[in-house]
Amino acid sequence: MANMRVHELAKELNITSKDITDMLSNSEKTYKPVSGLTDAEISSVRKKFAPAPKVENKPAAQPAKQSQPVKNDNRDNRQQNQAPKQPQQGTQNKSGNADDKKHISQVYFPQNSSRDKNSRRDNNNRDGQRDNNGGYRNNDRNNGGYRNNDRGNNGYRNNDRNNNGGYGNRDNNGGYRNNDRNNNGGYGNRDNNGGYRNNDRNNGGYRNNDRNNNGGYGNRDNNGGYRNNDRNNNGGYGNRDNNGGYRNNDRNNNGGFRNDRNGQSGNGGFRKDNDQNRGGFNGGQRRNNDRRDSAPKEEFDFSAKPDSRRHDSRIDSKKNDRKRDNEAKENLKFANSRFDKKPMTKPEKKEKEEETIKQLVLPDTLTIKELADKMKVAPAALVKKLFLQGKVVTINEEIDYDAAEEIALEFNCICEHEEKVDVIAELLKEDEEPEDKLVPRPPVVCVMGHVDHGKTSLLDAIRETHVTAKESGGITQKIGAYQVNVNGNLITFLDTPGHEAFTAMRMRGAQATDIAILVVAADDGVMPQTIEAINHAKAAGVEIIVAVNKIDKPNANIEKVKQELTEYGLIAEDWGGSTTFVPVSAHTKQGIDELLDMILLTAEVNELKANPDRKARGIVIEAELDKGRGPVASILVQKGTLHVGDAVSAGSCYGKIRAMIDDKGNRVKVAGPSTPVEILGLNDVPNAGEIIMAADSEKEARSIAETFISEGRKKLLDDTKHKVSLDALFEQIQAGNMKELNIIIKADVQGSVEAVKSSLVRLSNEEVVVKVIHGGVGNVNESDVVLASASNAIIIAFNVKPDNQARIVAEREKVDLRLYSVIYNAIEDVEAALKGMLEPIYEEKIIGHARIMQIFKASGVGNIAGCIVEEGRITRDSVVRITRGSEKVYEGPIASLKHFKDEVKEIKAGTECGMVFEKFNDIQPEDMIEAHIMVEVPR
Repeated sequence: MANMRVHELAKELNITSKDITDMLSNSEKTYKPVSGLTDAEISSVRKKFAPAPKVENKPAAQPAKQSQPVKNDNRDNRQQNQAPKQPQQGTQNKSGNADDKKHISQVYFPQNSSRDKNSRRDNNNRDGQRDNNGGYRNNDRNNGGYRNNDRGNNGYRNNDRNNNGGYGNRDNNGGYRNNDRNNNGGYGNRDNNGGYRNNDRNNGGYRNNDRNNNGGYGNRDNNGGYRNNDRNNNGGYGNRDNNGGYRNNDRNNNGGFRNDRNGQSGNGGFRKDNDQNRGGFNGGQRRNNDRRDSAPKEEFDFSAKPDSRRHDSRIDSKKNDRKRDNEAKENLKFANSRFDKKPMTKPEKKEKEEETIKQLVLPDTLTIKELADKMKVAPAALVKKLFLQGKVVTINEEIDYDAAEEIALEFNCICEHEEKVDVIAELLKEDEEPEDKLVPRPPVVCVMGHVDHGKTSLLDAIRETHVTAKESGGITQKIGAYQVNVNGNLITFLDTPGHEAFTAMRMRGAQATDIAILVVAADDGVMPQTIEAINHAKAAGVEIIVAVNKIDKPNANIEKVKQELTEYGLIAEDWGGSTTFVPVSAHTKQGIDELLDMILLTAEVNELKANPDRKARGIVIEAELDKGRGPVASILVQKGTLHVGDAVSAGSCYGKIRAMIDDKGNRVKVAGPSTPVEILGLNDVPNAGEIIMAADSEKEARSIAETFISEGRKKLLDDTKHKVSLDALFEQIQAGNMKELNIIIKADVQGSVEAVKSSLVRLSNEEVVVKVIHGGVGNVNESDVVLASASNAIIIAFNVKPDNQARIVAEREKVDLRLYSVIYNAIEDVEAALKGMLEPIYEEKIIGHARIMQIFKASGVGNIAGCIVEEGRITRDSVVRITRGSEKVYEGPIASLKHFKDEVKEIKAGTECGMVFEKFNDIQPEDMIEAHIMVEVPR
């Protein structure tokens, strides 16, 4: 109860707020009805006021509880009430002299009066009152004759909180007077009362003062005239909570001609006042008061005497009671119906909201109108929503996925990111082949190596040995691929394994070859293009067989070649590795058969198989526009069987095969797996590396080609937008566009290449893998740029420069080419790019020098250095370094820079100035000041 207020405690103890404030007035604190009380103060008030009523209520004529007098269960008191009830019904004129004298006698000589007649525990009845009745009024909790003023007061005046009587009160009541609970008298009171005055604490004239008691025409707390006061004291004919004049008062009672608490402020004397109170003339002759009020509608007559109000009949009162009962029941029924509906509607709304949650699939970007259509709301609603958030948009404006998701959540829509589907990949996708339909196929082999290491000579030697060199007419058919029969086993060789073509094939994801023959000259060893060939083969994921050529030369060193290739992961089998090394000589034909046997053995180990009984699928090796035959494409059939007359599509080209020519120049009608052929009948020249597929009809082939055209345009646009660069690498990683960071390293020495390669690979994290696809020695050439463009790689060069052609191709292909002179800078840049903070580089730049000439002391500021700028300039935002001789005594910012009394931003050479340094006062004359700023170094 630490927070109980004065008026709440007064209500509990049935006393007035003023009683409590008067009791506590000795302390220094000022108390008001709304003041809070501590536990100690509450305890002291209870000790003061609580015990007295308990002691006084012990006599036989104990009153009932003031709030519920009707519910008293004392049977003796009920028997006592039987006698007064009979005269109540017939006696309505209470102005007889005999009665008045009788009651006055009771007041002056209570010991001689009969309690059976006038005082009862449950408050005897007069004029037909049920439990708490007096003079001309009935009081349940709050009833009185001409006025009723507190919780339980009757007669012309009501006396104690639970005491009612004819013209007197239970304990000490008088005719026209009401006294305190212990002090009653005729026209006076125990505590300084006289005449028609009652004094308990603050009473006068026709005023009454008690904790809960009312007086003739006045009320408890300092009221006069026709005023009534309860807890909130009011005067005149108006009251906020309490009523005076000819009105009835409860705790929330009404004043003379006004009523307040329940929104009836400004009402006259005969108005119905409160939910539980009655006023005016109506209560005077009512038989029972059930906390409902009635009042006649007539105008109030100021000249009328109190007795004139007894003209209302009991019949009218009963009718009014019934009418009000019915109205109260209807109002209660209506109120309950209103309150009952509200809680039922809320869960229904929640259920509806749950039901209306939608799931949307949104792309990376979409317009406001498209989003509104997906959510099935008006576009104007979205525009308004964004406008309220401070974003002015139109319905055709594009927003990203995050913004769209945020908007959709406000409309109870859950969003999912649309998965990008590679249409071309879906078109090229094929089902797993059943194992029972797979048959062995010839291996496809390409020959790679450095220039002048004997690639062409080796191919010619193989052709001369196992292939008819010339066809009819003596013309060698060069179709870019040919087959070799080795002991009844076919081997398909690609005659055009150039790096660019091979790279284009790898870009399309096509494994054009199964085995790569790496030709290395025994007298020359590993060269730059040899390393490129190794990286190309590893990137394509094909088996590598090393053919060490030119072993017939005197300075050939096979062991040296093996040693050099171990640095690139190619370890010979006799050295404990898995790479096959075959010494050959294209000039003497030595080792050719062994090389072919190793190719067949490797193919057998890899179990190269294909299904011939399906629609054909292959890759374009070369294509050209022949003047007489039109578009001609050299293709390699990889799966299935291709027939003349089949409808095919190759990238953006399509057509119907009119003729097929094999590697020997013969026209053929079918071509199985691993068979190279020339085809005629396409509508255009396809690109090298395109996938060629047979379709059910020419219409289907055309549809596939058109899809390739449209998707190719989108891909070209996306490739232009998303070329990899270190600056935008983190954003692409976050967007999910990067899973692998490919890097090409070129340096002046091999040691640098290896050091950086190992360092960069260790930077790989969970989101992106750093992969060095090529590293070599020498300047960046065009081949490096082409590989970087095809692999979406970054070129990092150390102490080397790109040649002119490589620079032109890099600009055209938008390849990120970075030049470094320090290895660690490159490592830091790649690491920062992976973390998304490729910060600019700053360096210190000295801008001026100054000398301290004199020291000035100022209170609150510290020491001021009087300086002269000897060189350059001093700026307010520069960092200064103070030196004394060769010793640095301070380095930090300038707190204040002034020229005379003006604060300035810059002081130039030859000008005097005053400087204050931040948190530093240990300055001396002749100290030198050096100012510098940090500038960003362009990269």
